[in-house]
Amino acid sequence: MIHPTALVDPGAELDSTVQVGPYAVIGPAVQIDAGTWVGPHAVLKGPTRIGRDNRIFQFASVGEDPQDKKYGGEPTWLIMGNRNQIREFATIHRGTVQDQGVTRIGDDNLFMAYTHVAHDCRIGSQVILANAASLGGHVEVQDWAILGGFAIVHQFCRIGTHAFCAMGAVITQDVPPYVRVAGHPAQPHGINTEGLRRRGFTAETIQAIKRAYRTLYHANLRLEEALVRLQAMVENTPELQVLVEFIQQEGRGLIR
Repeated sequence: MIHPTALVDPGAELDSTVQVGPYAVIGPAVQIDAGTWVGPHAVLKGPTRIGRDNRIFQFASVGEDPQDKKYGGEPTWLIMGNRNQIREFATIHRGTVQDQGVTRIGDDNLFMAYTHVAHDCRIGSQVILANAASLGGHVEVQDWAILGGFAIVHQFCRIGTHAFCAMGAVITQDVPPYVRVAGHPAQPHGINTEGLRRRGFTAETIQAIKRAYRTLYHANLRLEEALVRLQAMVENTPELQVLVEFIQQEGRGLIR
């Protein structure tokens, strides 16, 4: 299952079902679980733990040292879940000791060609980064979020669940769950209606999320006032709880 031209360090731990293509390089302290495919010329560096049934395409760089001048060679980690697709020339870096020392990636994500995930990022599941989308360090991207091609996210920002960031968006503040943003700098443009429909949200729930959006963005309320109203809406629409919790957590400030 390992091509004879691939370089696999004796310190790497690969399940017997892992496939490794020509000229791939896998360093020590890399662990790869069953069913994962590593394409030709891909480079994997550890400490890195990769789950089951991932596909890492040619020329991807996974688990490389963080691009942080404070990094001093400490043994930090990349931990990746299952069924992710890492496309051509994508780069995913390990964490730093200045944070938790770990870059974490969940399950069923798609990182298209030339995407970049910097050190200490936390990616949920079912996330899509389209071509050349880039995350600065310490960014959190929650489940089902989508970043369009060439979207850029400033370090320490948060992207909420089911959010949609349009092509070329420049994101310097937190994007709440369900919200659609675009522009340079990114500004809110309603909710991710089509995405919510595709994921099985009912028409009634989508309308409730739209009302919550209007409360947050069009009611001329201070954030604290809007939060009180949103909390009252949760009883009838539990899906808004993630929005309330997102606002309550400390971040770089909401895009408003």
